[in-house]
Parts: sequence; C-alpha cells; structure tokens
Amino acid sequence: MANLSLRNEPSLSSLLPDLGYQFDPFQAMREMLRWDPISDMYRGFPTERVGITFNPMFDLSETHDAFILQADMPGVVEKDLDVSLTNNRLVVSGKRETDSEVKGETSYRAERTWGSFSRTFNLPTDVDANKVTAELKNGVLFVQIPKTGESVAKHIPVHADKK
Repeated sequence: MANLSLRNEPSLSSLLPDLGYQFDPFQAMREMLRWDPISDMYRGFPTERVGITFNPMFDLSETHDAFILQADMPGVVEKDLDVSLTNNRLVVSGKRETDSEVKGETSYRAERTWGSFSRTFNLPTDVDANKVTAELKNGVLFVQIPKTGESVAKHIPVHADKK
C-alpha cells in the first residue's frame, strides 16, 4: 500500500513580494490598445529635434444621404486649412503654427505638436462635389459631403419562388 501524504505547497502569490500592485486585466488591455511605439520613442524630447508634427484625428461617418467628417483642430485657423475633393478622393491639409519663443525663457518640456498635415480619404460612392460644405467651429472641422441621387441606398424587395 502506498503512503500518501498531503503537503501544503505555497501558492505563487505567496512567493512574490507584495508590491502593493494588483493586476487589472482591463487596465492592461486599455494600455495595449492605445500604445503608440513611435511616439513613445520620442516622449520627452523637443518636437523640433525629432520631427514630430501635428496630426489631427478624424471621425468619418455616413448617413443616408451624406458622409460626415469631423476633426479636432485646436489652434488651426481658417486661412491655414485646405479641403479639396477630386472624384472620390477628399484631401484635408493645413498647418498649425508654433507659439513664438520668448527671449530669456527656459522651456522644460514641449509636448504640444505643430506643423503641416495632410490626410486623404477615399470615398466609396459618387458624391456631389458642388454641395460639399466645410466649417471650422470652436476648433472642430466639420465637412459634409452629400451623396448623389444615384449613390443613395435603395431598398430592393426580395421575392421568393411560389411552389
């Protein structure tokens, strides 16, 4: 007959030192999804030395009769923006100027970006180029691109065979 004995093995958590840190899988996932390895390489460096420029983020949505584009553009003025549409290609370009430096001032950290940007969007259907509107309001660019009558979705009924 075999001798069976039960041992109280220490758990992994009891072997690790208590650092006051509790693992949160949801926080870890949020950090992984927003990770940008390129910007992490340059964090803390002045932007003019490494060439990081202003790059606004865009939202593009579609309604029944138009495409809607929105972009946050703080500090960009109307004269520095250009919106153009050729065939199904929308190009939004512009620039944000840097603040002028003050003589005798010491800068300890520079995180705000500036410079030129250009974004191109390929639209999937025919659009009415004559009715496109663009508005810069409170630092947000709104572009509305109406669809042509031919490109508006139409409901097509499905008929089944009657046997």
